[in-house]
Amino acid sequence: MSAKNQITIPVAALRRAGLKPGDELRVEAAGAGRIVLTRVEEALGGYAGRLTGVYPKGSLKKLRREWR
Repeated sequence: MSAKNQITIPVAALRRAGLKPGDELRVEAAGAGRIVLTRVEEALGGYAGRLTGVYPKGSLKKLRREWR
């Protein structure tokens, strides 16, 4: 770890984890000497599409008109 608390993660480890440049990561302490990185998309991706059909068609357009 550098004096600025920066680390370099080996490319092989990143590839095995399926991580690539530009990925947004959540960083969590997981006990003494252990840090866990989680791609943010994975953390939120499970909720994508869960509200399909909950709101009637056109409700977003109506709401936007009310904001103006």
